[in-house]
Amino acid sequence: MIKSFVINNSINLVKQTNKYDNVQLEEIKYGLESLYLAISKVVVILLISLLLGMFKESILFLAFFNVLRLTAFGLHASKSIWCWISSSISFLLIPYICKTFVFPIWFYIIAAIFGLVSFILYAPADTVKRPLINKKKRKIYKIVSIISAIIFITLAFLINSNLFKNMLIFALVLQSILILPITYKIFKLPYRNYLNYK
Repeated sequence: MIKSFVINNSINLVKQTNKYDNVQLEEIKYGLESLYLAISKVVVILLISLLLGMFKESILFLAFFNVLRLTAFGLHASKSIWCWISSSISFLLIPYICKTFVFPIWFYIIAAIFGLVSFILYAPADTVKRPLINKKKRKIYKIVSIISAIIFITLAFLINSNLFKNMLIFALVLQSILILPITYKIFKLPYRNYLNYK
């Protein structure tokens, strides 16, 4: 398998250039696997979007979504297959919806309120593998997340482009869903993991 080949060769290279104990090597291996999965997933999804004639839309949505994700964090799929399914829906289906449909003003207002309230109450949302232990950093992430949400909402109501308006609002809504406690509960994942370190 390509994944095993890339990871194993990378680990062998790391072993040759630096001295690490087994625990550190396992951490490096985990990081490399995560990076490999993320890159391969993005490449495959963007290739599919290119074939579907939605490359620009997928790139835009990916960019908008990741701006919010940087500080609000949120749920990660516990299995690779779920990650592939959710990413495909997020970066292929949602850009298609953004490109194709025009929504009434009340839809944007409700979505904006939902997004902003979610960010105020629940951002940032951590995971078991990445608990947000530092209280000061959590506070900074929350402030930046809320500011980002406000900027997205403001731009969505100022921009005349239906595509950009949809992209901004849908990115906000998707990220809001991924930080909700109920979403964590549905997928049977622990919420507010930093509390375990107090």
